[in-house]
Amino acid sequence: MTASCAGSLARPGRTAASGCWPNATPPVASRVDDWIEQLGRRRNDPYSWMKFIPDEGVRSLDNLPPRLANHLEQEADYARAMLGPLEARREAFVSAMLARSGTTDAAPPLMREEWLYYSYVPQGATRPVHVRRKPEGPEQILVDEAVRAEGRSYYRATEFQPSPDHRYFAWAEDLVGNDRHRICVLDTQDGEVRVLVPGDAYGYGGLTFAPGSDSLFWIWRDARNRPTRLYRSALGGGEGALVYEERDPAIFMQVRRTAAGGFVALELAGPDTSETRLIARGAESAPPRVVREREEGIIYSVHEWNGQLLMLTTMDEAFDGKLVRLDSRTLKAGPTLVPHRPGRPIVSLLPFEDGLVRLERADGLHRLVLMKPDGTERDIAFNAPAFALTLPPGQDYSVSSVRVGFETPARPMSWYDVDLVSGERTLVGETELRNYDPGAYRVERTEARAPDGTMVPVTLLSRRDHPRHASSPLLLYGYGAYGVSSEPVFSLPATVLVDAGWVYAIAHVRGGGEEGRQWFLDGRRFQKRNSMTDFIACARHLVAQKRCAPEKVTAYGLSAGGLLVAGAMNIAPELWAGVIAKVPFVDMLNTMSDADHPLVPLFRPDWGDPLADPQAYDYIASISPYENVKPASYPALLCTAGLKDDRVAYWEPAKLVAEVRHRALPGEPAILLVDPDAGHQGSADLREEYSEMALFWAFAEQSVSDCASRNRT
Repeated sequence: MTASCAGSLARPGRTAASGCWPNATPPVASRVDDWIEQLGRRRNDPYSWMKFIPDEGVRSLDNLPPRLANHLEQEADYARAMLGPLEARREAFVSAMLARSGTTDAAPPLMREEWLYYSYVPQGATRPVHVRRKPEGPEQILVDEAVRAEGRSYYRATEFQPSPDHRYFAWAEDLVGNDRHRICVLDTQDGEVRVLVPGDAYGYGGLTFAPGSDSLFWIWRDARNRPTRLYRSALGGGEGALVYEERDPAIFMQVRRTAAGGFVALELAGPDTSETRLIARGAESAPPRVVREREEGIIYSVHEWNGQLLMLTTMDEAFDGKLVRLDSRTLKAGPTLVPHRPGRPIVSLLPFEDGLVRLERADGLHRLVLMKPDGTERDIAFNAPAFALTLPPGQDYSVSSVRVGFETPARPMSWYDVDLVSGERTLVGETELRNYDPGAYRVERTEARAPDGTMVPVTLLSRRDHPRHASSPLLLYGYGAYGVSSEPVFSLPATVLVDAGWVYAIAHVRGGGEEGRQWFLDGRRFQKRNSMTDFIACARHLVAQKRCAPEKVTAYGLSAGGLLVAGAMNIAPELWAGVIAKVPFVDMLNTMSDADHPLVPLFRPDWGDPLADPQAYDYIASISPYENVKPASYPALLCTAGLKDDRVAYWEPAKLVAEVRHRALPGEPAILLVDPDAGHQGSADLREEYSEMALFWAFAEQSVSDCASRNRT
């Protein structure tokens, strides 16, 4: 596919600045027949040769097969040719983002007993420092991420936490980009940092100190990158002790300490089942005790509050959750504390001595409820057309107030302390940005009618001094999978795009959790196409409402959101000026047919099993973006990938881009951008994050400009 302008090949010398894409020739990937027989069906995967898994070690440019290395090098050359002319615009966006970055953009300190813990990005830096101090004492640096990342092409750290006695501070760090972490522990008495677990640990919810502060519980990942074992390691050193091993590859593991500190909870879960095993304080070496055996269709979590154990569960058809007390001896479910209310899901619980804090949803937006030990409740109101609330983890169980973060797409995070008894709300901190006035922006909530009549919420961000106009360009973001909600949060890059005259919109499509579990189920498995048609309906609604021009809509999604936008692109290619798919899950049929993939057993309930279920095979084949590219005029397409990504491998977007070039009518470019140093997530550097978003915005601008040029002609 060669570059186009006004429906014909771009003339030599034309550049992106003139409204047309550069005239560069994309790579032509070899098509090698690979016929696959499966459940009586037969399909061809002509780009299967792009898949490469090394026998050992991590993928890198140095160990790729020659044909694949040559192809990815050609893709990189083409990406530079197409995106290079956008560099000035990209840098302008980056500069605007960095210029706006806050003088105060960190959460205020959290009190944990006598210590105040907090993190911030120093002036001029791009990585945070994690510190603590006593109210009248000097600041003590616990972790300086810039120092830890020095000299590395990739660095991302997570799960920062102090031990209950505050002597130790632990975190997990990924030095490669493949989500396999090592665990480090700082001894604040002597300042020594020890690598307690040298590798193969799971960082996201995968470690917690024992209540007695003498050991650390952590989760190990197997050769297929699945978290499968829980270990306990003494902080003084020595070999870790195996606590539990999970044999079912469809079960995911996380570990945490209960808020009151009485237990370590090992949480085992799949999309439709769960099981919690408790390790009591003072009995850390005893086998974990099962609260309730896992059962298909029943999801639950266990919490400690007011001298008793509580269970948040979907049992008894409480699909949006109910809260019950547990018998302290038998652990059987007892009286109901909070009944099930369909359409008002309980999102999370945070227990304190003086009250139980509950985060719910009502009409798709967060709702905060305080429950006193006597069972009486108080709602805490936060008002805006669209907003999100955050309950920071690790809050001290004994404090008299709960810390709550409040943000909207126009207003960066504000932090409140809410008194657990009176409900009185006190502002304790605000994100302060340079050259930014939240009042200059407009946040709106509207609804689009899906083809089946369902009303789909959409959140909009625009400038107040830009009139609502049919000629405005619009970027539409969506995710819609796993019950994960696309919250209407503040995004500094989004405000910079809006300053450039755009409208930024979030489509809250089915498959997410915005309207409760049924909203998730209605965009899952054999209903997954609903997510895509919801997304299309949102775009068409905004065009019909004259919020944007039909030739000026760009779609943006990441990971499973990449499946969403690529599927919407196949269904309605004429609707989009451009499509941005970050690390997109787009080779759906082949990936879900790979039993060795680390996530496939876990997510079969979400997508179906094309290895065993003919109906699942046929349905996935009907929506998988790679299988459904058609001979039509496609929008400009930008796909990104991380070479070391084990969640959504680089070959998925590489195959989609090749297929679009092969099947779509000649016209707009399809660009593949592979980061050789990254995995599913980029290195946690602020400038790198802004640089990627700035490239997306520049690509969106160019896509709209090119589309407008063709339409004018």
